[in-house]
Amino acid sequence: MDVAKLLNRITSRPDYNNQLEHIEELAERPAQFAAPATPLPPAVTRLLKSRGIEQLYTHQVEALESARAGRDTVVVTGTASGKTLCYNLPILETVVNEPGARALYFFPTKALAQDQLKGMLALVEGDAEMQRLIRPGVYDGDTPTAQRRRIRNEANLVLTNPDMLHAGILPYHPKWATLFADLRYIVIDEVHTYRGILGAHVSAVLRRLERVCRHYGSNPIYLATSATIANPGELVSSLLGRDVQVVDQDGSPRGRKFFALWNPSPLGSDSLARRSANDDAVTWLTEAMEAGGQALAFTRTRQAAELVHRYARQTLAERHSPLADSVRAYRGGYLPNERRQMEQDLFAGKLRGVATTNALELGIDIGSLDVAILVGYPGTIASSWQQAGRSGRRADESLAVMLAGNEPVDQYLLRHPEYFFAQSPEHAVVDPNNPYVLAKHLKAAAFELPLDAADLELFGPLAEPIAGVLADERQLTKVDDAYFCPGGQNPTVGVSLRHMSDNTFSIVLLKHTRISRDLYTSGSPPLVDDSHEVIANVDSISAPELVYPEAVYLHAGETYLVRELDLNGKVAYVERRETDYYTQAVLESNVLITKTRDTSTALPTAELGYGEVDVSWQTVAFKKIKFDTRENIGLGPVDIPAQNLATTGVWLAPTDEVRKQLKAEGLRSSEGVCGMRNLAVVALPFVAMCDSRDLGGVVDAKNLGRSTMILYDRYPGGLGYCQKGFEHMAKLLEICLEMVADCPCDDGCPSCVGLPNLRPAIHSDPDLTRGHPIPNKQATQRLLELLLNREPSTRELVADVVPSPRPG
Repeated sequence: MDVAKLLNRITSRPDYNNQLEHIEELAERPAQFAAPATPLPPAVTRLLKSRGIEQLYTHQVEALESARAGRDTVVVTGTASGKTLCYNLPILETVVNEPGARALYFFPTKALAQDQLKGMLALVEGDAEMQRLIRPGVYDGDTPTAQRRRIRNEANLVLTNPDMLHAGILPYHPKWATLFADLRYIVIDEVHTYRGILGAHVSAVLRRLERVCRHYGSNPIYLATSATIANPGELVSSLLGRDVQVVDQDGSPRGRKFFALWNPSPLGSDSLARRSANDDAVTWLTEAMEAGGQALAFTRTRQAAELVHRYARQTLAERHSPLADSVRAYRGGYLPNERRQMEQDLFAGKLRGVATTNALELGIDIGSLDVAILVGYPGTIASSWQQAGRSGRRADESLAVMLAGNEPVDQYLLRHPEYFFAQSPEHAVVDPNNPYVLAKHLKAAAFELPLDAADLELFGPLAEPIAGVLADERQLTKVDDAYFCPGGQNPTVGVSLRHMSDNTFSIVLLKHTRISRDLYTSGSPPLVDDSHEVIANVDSISAPELVYPEAVYLHAGETYLVRELDLNGKVAYVERRETDYYTQAVLESNVLITKTRDTSTALPTAELGYGEVDVSWQTVAFKKIKFDTRENIGLGPVDIPAQNLATTGVWLAPTDEVRKQLKAEGLRSSEGVCGMRNLAVVALPFVAMCDSRDLGGVVDAKNLGRSTMILYDRYPGGLGYCQKGFEHMAKLLEICLEMVADCPCDDGCPSCVGLPNLRPAIHSDPDLTRGHPIPNKQATQRLLELLLNREPSTRELVADVVPSPRPG
């Protein structure tokens, strides 16, 4: 694509007002090729040539040689660099040479597994010999019962996800005896997603997998791929408990790439208010399409994706453009067949523009794209480059553009582009020795096979004492130095690997209906005619924010009115209704301290406690927002139950003396506590070996009668992260003080005090809640100094606590 022509098209528009604030040019990179030390088998070479592959990139050959040498390997190269071949080449070579060999692939999502299956089938298409040798199959929750036995018995390349491996394969390993006995390779794709709580669970699942493999006499090699993160080798080693070879010298070509930073125009004379980034995304999307390009617009919420799609289609239709039917929205909630059709249309070039959430951030193959539009800062450097990498998937010129929102973090990056382009991607953190997680998986492991001393060693140093505690509680039975799981029930039932609920609501379109008005409270079945269909689904956490009664549900650019929400049957009933407005959920959230387990006087300057908390959130009302103008044209009540998370938390409230001192210095303690909360969520992972996404935090005055920082584990029952914070609160606050004091900014920025604790409904239009100020840096720093009994503005900080921590 001619990027200069597109930029000229944008800057020549009548409404252009110098919004283009910075353009970074990333130089073209030529391909670097290599040849394997031993040539690939003729059948594999023939297969590659049939796909137009005459030479291999250096990183593909390095990964192949590493696998041949029997080394566990992780490949960390850019988007569209051919990472799939890095694990498929050694597997194809092995299957050709040893037809009985098998491989197990697992992907973080069902969609990725289906995409890889499609790629494998396309790879061997037309080659009778390879079609006979390569027998792939996807085994997940969507696999029909009739196919499951065939996949177990016949497939030699089994594609699944960690959730299915955890609950549907390992507990029933005797049915998979042939696979495990002949297993040569285990592929872990998109390994950077396995961090925090999910990573701790996946690490335990992988150890369970390894002992099952040992039981059947196999010792498979692990082949992993990752997006660019700061510590891929460390992450994979922690997940596997084994050393790994890192392949990170990218030999693939890259065309010249331009990365633009765009700041929407101020609204009138109000310098603090700006035109919506969503509106500018519509401009960029439609202009890129009409310039002959294929573009993706990454939005931060499902509703924003639908709005950008709707406005783009409307804009193109008003211009009588034939491209109006070539733009779609892609997000979670669409039915699998609908998503796969869109992926195929993108790959084939039939779709020229797509408004998406981060659902397309992972490596689903959607072909060559010209423009990636980031509608607001995605939240991390790693995600930014992952989304930007979706353009320029071949050697041609490409463009990525980040449209700044009206959030302080976005505006900071526009003022300091050097910060964005110089920042390295974030670290991925995982704790394979989390005792809460291990307790769940040791029971599962004992159900699969008796746990002996060698097995316990595989699970780490805490496994033996935890197994002893489980035996004391009669959750395990010890016989002759081995632990058994009593009873016949599978312990994995009810153990989710992820934050979110596995339950989903179906969204059902009713065409001719008669529905009881008290349906969702009574749980009685609706009176409906035969004419209805499931058009989408939504997870149970999101349902109360998206499909409450009288909500307008946006789907494929169309508006649907929610008639009823059946909480018992997990169904939302909608009817097609053309409206000139959409709805925004109004949320109310609370954190209630329900039980104090422990208190501490380690910090005499604060009230410090640890215990049980109840986190609740509820949709209490909705706003009607007019399309295009975003006018609030009405408000309605919502009466559905709150959702609750019973977990554990730590809380800290400064003493009256500290608050008085802050007031005497002209500073507000509430602002200091808010900044401290933001720092603590970022700093606690350095103390508790977790990910900041595993934590929640609020500033609250209701529980203790004064401004209090409350941090909590985002997992039912807690996972011990906040307990670590309670036990090491002084160290945690020292890290926070180092972060804020070492930051060179004057008034606060995303690298220190961060953003305030305010959020809209997570799937709604972010334009309706934007522009909150960054917490006061001086109040935050002074509060931390007072809590730690430090002199004002001291620079004598604990450098040995953690090297140069930064939010990420």
